[in-house]
Amino acid sequence: MSLRICVFTEPHRGADYEDQRRFAQLVEAGGFEGFFRADHFQAMGADPGLPGPTDAWLTLAALARETSTIRLGTLVTSATFRLPGPLAVMVAQVDRMSGGRVELGLGAGWYEREHTSYGIPFPPAPERFDRLEEQLAVITGLWRTPVGESFTYRGDHYQLVDAPALPKPVQVPGPPIIVGGRGPKRTPELAARYADEFNMPFKSVAETARAYRRVAEACDRTGRTDAGRPPLVLSAGVVAAIGRTDTEAQLRAAPLHVKSALPPEDAVVGSPAQLVERIGEFAAIGAGRIHLRLIDFNDLDHLELIAGEVLPQL
Repeated sequence: MSLRICVFTEPHRGADYEDQRRFAQLVEAGGFEGFFRADHFQAMGADPGLPGPTDAWLTLAALARETSTIRLGTLVTSATFRLPGPLAVMVAQVDRMSGGRVELGLGAGWYEREHTSYGIPFPPAPERFDRLEEQLAVITGLWRTPVGESFTYRGDHYQLVDAPALPKPVQVPGPPIIVGGRGPKRTPELAARYADEFNMPFKSVAETARAYRRVAEACDRTGRTDAGRPPLVLSAGVVAAIGRTDTEAQLRAAPLHVKSALPPEDAVVGSPAQLVERIGEFAAIGAGRIHLRLIDFNDLDHLELIAGEVLPQL
């Protein structure tokens, strides 16, 4: 089995920058491919997540200077949070700061409470997806515009006139775009048209396989396959609570039982061998990349256990 294994984190649960720096550097030392983080401004349960949220792209910019090999990105940035022009500038700058190691996960946004808390508009779902589609068009258009030329875009929600389309990211034609989610219609279409990777987050192998089939059908419908574009990387998110003993694994799984706004997830709670087995099941349905969601930034032993006893088997 040969898979790319990344670590995915949720700093809004309670982590400051130093927690994330320490964790990301250990991710790099442990041999994982990447460090990805959620882009949220509020915890999703009764726990306030002290000391409070950290901005995803500000954090990744700093981590770009304090790491040297791992991929860095979001799963996912919400299209409701930032205008697409400035977001394209921001991500391109972080890509340059990292030497070309950045990836942009972009989604429509879903957690209404954090929008209300911070005064961020939260339109109905159809409009959010319309905005996501326009943001994908704007961001990729800006990155792909040749130096010396300008970029103009006229959409229903965003209009750009003679943008200089600078700075350019290190990666050409731009940092990889990740689109994912459980949506059965627009999500596969957007992934087929704009993304480099489709991610199915934290669901069963069977449900993930169905999502992969929908994306494959969308690639055929949109002509991606016939146009000679690279095939989509298929990835899966896996919630992991792994221990040397069952008691240790159950302790790590305890936060998963706390009520939150998250939908039900198919976690792996158990031994390193059980995690290897689950990852193998995802590989068998076509996954080329796994994003392991680890919960506690202070549980460095969990990270070291997976690095030492799971990665060598993959």
